[in-house]
Amino acid sequence: MRHTAASLMIRRGIPPKTMSERLGHADVAFTLRTYTHLYDDQREEAAFDLSELFPPAGSGAN
Repeated sequence: MRHTAASLMIRRGIPPKTMSERLGHADVAFTLRTYTHLYDDQREEAAFDLSELFPPAGSGAN
């Protein structure tokens, strides 16, 4: 239940420090490393086409 609660708190945008304190941890890194995981939609959101970072050649943008 703790794993699910931590993951859902992250998903709702609750700051990691707040989440860590609610779970009784002194170290935020421990909380994030131990109790969170990515949902499929988060993986998809993180994947993007590299062409989005670069303007098309000849567009005049720097």
